[in-house]
Amino acid sequence: MSNDALPNAQPPQNSFPIIRQVKPSNILSWVKAGMQDTRKAGLASLFYGAFFAVAGWVMKMVFDEAYGLFPGLATGFLLLGPFLAMGLYDLSRQLEHGQPAKLIPSLTAWRTNMLNVGIFAGVLGVILLIWARASLIIFALYFQDSVFPSLNEVILSVFTFNQPVFGMVYFAVGGFFAALVFAISVVAIPLMTDRKTDAITAAIASIIACTKNPLTMLLWGACIVLLVAIGFATYFVGLVITMPIVGHATWHVYRDIVAVESQPNSAQSDA
Repeated sequence: MSNDALPNAQPPQNSFPIIRQVKPSNILSWVKAGMQDTRKAGLASLFYGAFFAVAGWVMKMVFDEAYGLFPGLATGFLLLGPFLAMGLYDLSRQLEHGQPAKLIPSLTAWRTNMLNVGIFAGVLGVILLIWARASLIIFALYFQDSVFPSLNEVILSVFTFNQPVFGMVYFAVGGFFAALVFAISVVAIPLMTDRKTDAITAAIASIIACTKNPLTMLLWGACIVLLVAIGFATYFVGLVITMPIVGHATWHVYRDIVAVESQPNSAQSDA
């Protein structure tokens, strides 16, 4: 079964999507829905979680002696999360229509809007590379004796306040890139997948969603950080569960924030 066979695989939408206001209390329902979809999708969902975990382990091994580069690439990898989670959005869409969650169709969910998804993925990739480079420069500036400090040096510098400026600068710059990606992507890729919306419209809609719901989106972003942190704290094993929850929950964020577009009724002009 292809993605185009799903009932809501709509033709490209010309009108700008209607963005709704949502309450912070919705966050609990999003997380709950994400957990339910993870359970219902089963192995198909855990496949994507395992991908995130394996990617974390690989980066850890490759950059085991280059922690100046690893934090930038590890967090940068998560900047691509909205794109990498497309399969999870598609699994939630299948479940939404009462269909069994199938892994194979979800692997090619990007094909329904290939050009715009590709453009958006390219933008996220550029942001990742800039952040990785910025991370390397920050480490080089504050650890001049060793361009690539050990993990122990980094932890001691941050938590013993030996390098307070380093911690502030690093997290400020990283926070900027994370906030930028979150703002342009919080509903963008589900919107492109669901309605075949163009990349620019989807990014603008996502920014408007954040500006109309600043507190809710801030808390939702903090929730994502918490779930990702749990995954990292368990040596990436937790990502097998937490990343699918985040991905599935994001689909429900999109459903709550972006109003369903009413279809034109050509038969209405009869009376």
